[in-house]
Order: sequence, then structure tokens, then C-alpha cells
Amino acid sequence: MTDDTAVRDHYGRVGLYDAIIGALAAAGKDVSRLTLRDLAPLDHFHGRGIEATVEMADLLPVAPGDRLLDIGCGIGGPARYMADRFGCRVTGIDLTEAFCDVARRLTGQVGLGDRVDFRQASALDLPFEAESFDCAYSQNVSMNIADKGRFHAEAFRVIRPGGHLGLSELTLGDGGPPVFPTPWSDDGSTSHLVTEAETVASLSAAGFTVVSVLDKTEVARASFARMRERIAREGPPRLGVHILMGDSGRAKGRNSARNIEEGRTRPIEFLCRKPG
Repeated sequence: MTDDTAVRDHYGRVGLYDAIIGALAAAGKDVSRLTLRDLAPLDHFHGRGIEATVEMADLLPVAPGDRLLDIGCGIGGPARYMADRFGCRVTGIDLTEAFCDVARRLTGQVGLGDRVDFRQASALDLPFEAESFDCAYSQNVSMNIADKGRFHAEAFRVIRPGGHLGLSELTLGDGGPPVFPTPWSDDGSTSHLVTEAETVASLSAAGFTVVSVLDKTEVARASFARMRERIAREGPPRLGVHILMGDSGRAKGRNSARNIEEGRTRPIEFLCRKPG
């Protein structure tokens, strides 16, 4: 089994769209008139959800009419958010066709089909001409990518000179090996974490100027604490990214939090610029 096949098998889920619509209906949402706010608790499939997407948007210098690339778009929450917030055009790619299918359907339902599109593709072989995008971003994707050099080189290739790349990454910490299962790997076989220093070195080797490196560990720990308080007060939420992960979703979420809190992984935000 190739690594790409293993990653697709890990994320792919039969009936995902129906599961999402069913969860939204059970939570009292009008599924015939969905909004971005309705989808927000479950369509930002990365650490800290929409909170982290907002921070990524704050980081990127995006103007109306710009073309953005979302590398590893999941079911499209961040792409829809960026298009709505900035009035820009966003293309999302993901290795998992089931995610792209759900992303297209949800995007049409919230009326953003004219500004956001999705393609099944690999981050290591982007199906775009050189310098096609003003900015690109990727959130919690490279954990599944062994060839970081090619990942960063492909991003560099498709961004125009003077454009930016934003990355929200999980890097290796010094607290011991990660505990699995996690949202990105059931047993560690498709997990390819590297350190912050190795990430910076790879980005620099690809040609990027690394503008900023922000350690988000304490922000994440505070977010986990708020979540636990909310669960203790209100019970487990009906809507969340656990819906995308099936029966093991909550256990994976707990391990993801444990890994950060114990220093096994470190959430880091990078902003890079392509010279020119």
C-alpha cells in the first residue's frame, strides 16, 4: 500500500455528507438554508477549528480579487471563510476525494460556488501552472507528508513572486513520541512529524523567506481548558470535527490534546514570503 493510499483510507468515510447533514439537523439547523456559521463547528478540520482559521486569515495579506490556494482543504471550511471574508477566489485541493465531494456540495449550499472550487490532488504534484496564486496556506496537513522538501517546493512554484505561504503545523516536541490514535494517524504509520528547525530549513531550501514563526502551544492549551470546562457544564457538543472521524473521533481528539499538553507535539504557525 502506498502512503497516499493509506492516507486516503485513513480519512475516507462512506456517507460523510449524510452524516454531516444528519448532525446539523439533529442540532436544530435548517439544512435547507445552511450558513457559514452553521457549518463552522465541524468544517474546519484542524487544531482549534475556526479559531485557528481566523488567525491564519489575520496572518495572510489578502486583498479582494486575489487567488488563494488551500493545500489540504478537507471539507472546505477555511476556503469558504477566506472567500467570504476577503472577497477573493479560493481553490482547495485534497488527497481525499470524499472530502472534495462534500466540500463542493456544502459550498453550493451556502452560495459560494462561484468563488470557491475544489480538486482532488496531491500536495506533492499540484495541478497548476507556476505563479498561479497570490497566496497559499495549509493547516495541519504536512503531518501526513514524508517528503517535506517537495511539499514546500510545490507551494513555492505555484505562488507568484512577492506572494505568501501560511502554515499551521504540528511539529515534534521533546516530550516523547506522540500517542496514537490521532486525527491524522491511527497507529503512527502515516505520521511524518519533524521539528520546527527542520521545517524552517526545508522552507528556506525551497526558496522561501521565513517571515515569522509563532509557537501556539499555550494558545492551544488554553483552548483545551475552555473546551473541557464547556463539556463539564453542557456535555459533549453535538457538532464538531469528531463527525468527520467516525466512532474514534473523540478518542483521537483527546490524544491530540494530550500530545500538545505533554510536549510531544508543538503547534507552530509559519508565515513565508516568495522573494520578488
